[in-house]
Amino acid sequence: MHNDESSSRAPLWVPAASRVESANLQPFMASVRSAWGAPVADYASLYQFSIAEPEKFWCSVWDFCGIVAETRGGEVVRNRDRMPGAEWFPQARLNVAENLLKRRDAGDALVFRGENGTRQRLSFAELYDAVSRMAQALEAAGIRPGDRIAGFIPNLPHAIIAALATAALGAVWSSCAPELGAPAVIDRLGQIGPKILFVADGYWYNGKPFDSLGKAAEIAAAIPSIETIVVAPYLRQASGTSAPGTVAWDDFIGGFPARDIAFTRFPFSQPLFILFSSGTTGVPKCIVHGAGGALLTALKNHSLQFDVKSDDRLLWWTTTGWVVWNLMLFGLGCGAALLLYDGSPFHPDRGALFDMMEAERASFARLTPAYLKAVRDAGLAPIRTHDLSSLRYITAGSAPLASEICRYVYDSVKSDVHLASPVGGTDTFGSLATGDPTGAIWAGEIQARALGMSVEVFDESGRSVVGRQGELVCTSSFPSLPLGFWNDPDGERYRATYFDRYPNVWRHGDWAEITPRGGVIIYGRSDATLNVKGVRIGTAELYRQVARVPEVQDSVVIARQDGDEARILLFVQLHPGLSLDDATAQNIRALIRQNASPRHVPDDIVQVPDIPRTATGKVSEAAVWDAVHGKEARNRATLVNPEALAFFPASAPSRQSA
Repeated sequence: MHNDESSSRAPLWVPAASRVESANLQPFMASVRSAWGAPVADYASLYQFSIAEPEKFWCSVWDFCGIVAETRGGEVVRNRDRMPGAEWFPQARLNVAENLLKRRDAGDALVFRGENGTRQRLSFAELYDAVSRMAQALEAAGIRPGDRIAGFIPNLPHAIIAALATAALGAVWSSCAPELGAPAVIDRLGQIGPKILFVADGYWYNGKPFDSLGKAAEIAAAIPSIETIVVAPYLRQASGTSAPGTVAWDDFIGGFPARDIAFTRFPFSQPLFILFSSGTTGVPKCIVHGAGGALLTALKNHSLQFDVKSDDRLLWWTTTGWVVWNLMLFGLGCGAALLLYDGSPFHPDRGALFDMMEAERASFARLTPAYLKAVRDAGLAPIRTHDLSSLRYITAGSAPLASEICRYVYDSVKSDVHLASPVGGTDTFGSLATGDPTGAIWAGEIQARALGMSVEVFDESGRSVVGRQGELVCTSSFPSLPLGFWNDPDGERYRATYFDRYPNVWRHGDWAEITPRGGVIIYGRSDATLNVKGVRIGTAELYRQVARVPEVQDSVVIARQDGDEARILLFVQLHPGLSLDDATAQNIRALIRQNASPRHVPDDIVQVPDIPRTATGKVSEAAVWDAVHGKEARNRATLVNPEALAFFPASAPSRQSA
């Protein structure tokens, strides 16, 4: 079934010839032609080369991105046909921090704005010196390669300094956003045994200060491996409890003058990051990513998929508890400045992020579909109120991007911006489908499969299909494949998560379609697809239609089991002051019937005042399903608004029933 939003006859936007000619893809393709004699002339032919000749492709990425290493080694991949089990660049030795700190001049490296008015600016030289001092302090504290360092900290420059110093020593960085409750943090960090915990004294959100030191003390009391808590100043007025072993940031690095960092080069597979799954089915999984794979893949994505150049200025709106934050760091390896924002993007008003884009001349902005929908619904038109002449590229990931939001961006944000909506993230440390800086933008469709990723869609029988929905998979190994899960020595949980259904094939867990022109449409998580009345449909298809209803602010849909049958329940949060009436309900049903599936018209449409979301802004269908079925939400601790679950009782009233 092909949805209406991807079948528009004309693209929303086509890059000008000058932009295509200046894209990083052009010199990269020239280098591929020169090195390998490959006839690559456009994105499609380059993609085919990247999956047919992965060893040659990734060597070209290594050279083009200027990877600094003691050696690359002569072997590109060992056991290439095993997944998991392939080893990329097994003889290479490198240091990620060395690659991200190559630039040491007076240009901006980090520019920070907090919603409370806090400002901070660090040059590349100052960032290098700050990392040097922190690395010395960590080493003096006994940190050695492989040790875990954790952050429970806002999106401050201090977090980046701590993460880079951790990488410089060959230790492993992991972080959680400070808005998480202490039990949720303990569920995560308690599994990996960090020695050092970095925190701030608190954080600001929506105009209010929140103390972090009380929660930090609770976390440290529950995780005996934590020897020291290093506190960065942010609130400067917190009165929370301090745990034993707490030390102020300036005191921790005191006595260590800045000096050249003696970077030790580590194996390509040296653990770099531990990221956490959402925890919707139990305690979050601890996903271990290797240094070389993360570096090579992230620089490929920045340089070739996002067209990041030296002196670009990148605003990645994120928290430290999201893989997006880890991915952001690698912009430094391209010589770009990172524009950091912490706090509510709607404080003091919904234009806060656009204010920063204008003031700091952002060339790249990483936003979310929910944020873009919110500013659209608020009637913002930055195209008229802000000077965004420097802005070339917007990405909006974490959820499928509806065609109405795509059109809003071009009508009301910037008419000549490149808009991409990558899919991938925590598991792959990169995208499976993403942007092509030389290609057209089609509403409701991701432009292309990511270079170097052998991405296909499998039907129910495991056959690769085009133009039909199915499981999104990757059929060949790639450098940023996770090393495994922490505390999973035989790899059983790791294999069960990604390789249980299709041996030797990565199953990403998204319900998707590859279009005949090579784009990708995401219909939602495959485990959240609605299998009702004999037809499967991704929840994102229904959300796309509901988002077209002007009265609706947000929505969540589930299938409730009633005996042997399932009923589709659609919960809608309307804009303030509105009530669900027959006309609005009929409009919702008509749009779903006409543009998605007549079999998936909701049996019940229920108005609720709030919808539960995770810290990354995603609607939690799992939590709603649990609540409606009378179960305790499996991921309650990961929700930023768990109180919203009270509006989803097991007896979910059938208001506006079909």
